[in-house]
Amino acid sequence: MKRFRRIEPIVYVLGLAGGALFISLLIREGAAQVGLAIARAGWGLLAVTLFHLVQTLSDAAGWLVLIPKANRIRLSSSFFLHWLGESINNLLPTGRVGGDIVVARLAAMWGTPLRIATAAMIVDITIGIITKVIFIVASSILLVAATGRTDLARPAFVAVLTGTLAVVGFYAVQRMGMFRWTATLASRLAKSPGANSLVQGGEALDQTIRVLYSRRRGMTGCALFWTLSWIIASGEVWIALRALGLPSGFTTAVILESATLAIRGAAFLVPGAVGVQEGGYILLGNLLGIPSEMALALSLVRRVRELALGIPGLIAWHLIEANRLWHRA
Repeated sequence: MKRFRRIEPIVYVLGLAGGALFISLLIREGAAQVGLAIARAGWGLLAVTLFHLVQTLSDAAGWLVLIPKANRIRLSSSFFLHWLGESINNLLPTGRVGGDIVVARLAAMWGTPLRIATAAMIVDITIGIITKVIFIVASSILLVAATGRTDLARPAFVAVLTGTLAVVGFYAVQRMGMFRWTATLASRLAKSPGANSLVQGGEALDQTIRVLYSRRRGMTGCALFWTLSWIIASGEVWIALRALGLPSGFTTAVILESATLAIRGAAFLVPGAVGVQEGGYILLGNLLGIPSEMALALSLVRRVRELALGIPGLIAWHLIEANRLWHRA
């Protein structure tokens, strides 16, 4: 808790800095021009919003295949939970993990054992990061080929190498039993009577994670659904480009989507990556021949989609929590 309180001011400062960067970019590129570009999109905004739900469905299915059939909730329930989780991750300053915690907790309330739901979420995140790194590698190759800028290969390689090492380290500590270690350390610090049960719970969670990793079909299915999700997300960018009147190809959409993933991953402490995402779109758009104001408009189209789906998601989550507290009272 003390560590969280130390990080919390940093999150707020970064959020304010991101907001200031966003405003400065909007002023520099011309708020009126950007607004006209978004208005020109018209019904394309609705198309982008509805198409994103296909990606949410793919994410829901990818998490579900990791769970043994006897413990699974319905696909429709998983879809609903992932919509809530994504809304929390996109709109609240939770470091893009708060939504995953809520998904696991609500899944446990709806029938999946909490230990299995939590283990599946951890394995799902790990596989998602692995497929993301592969996707970014492929996109970096496409970027160098599309722009002819071979000088971009080195920073792309460094970024990919850093991500790969992080994934390998995260996977290694899972296999070695990181939750047992964490529970043992916490029990020694707390010196409470329930320390043994805490350690036993950590060991049980570690064992469940190992069991899920041993299920080859579940792992393969999850990886395939994650790959499908990245392709669908690129399709969303392509639709947004078309709605803005930019006749760009699908390759451009793939490059922009991979850049968004990399930026959001690096700037996870900045709430919603506000300002950082917009700056990345402008920088990459210039390399791909997209005018700065249109690149900024493209980023804002995605922001509109996040708000259109995220605000109802947050309201639904609060209603669920309020209903649970009401029945408990």
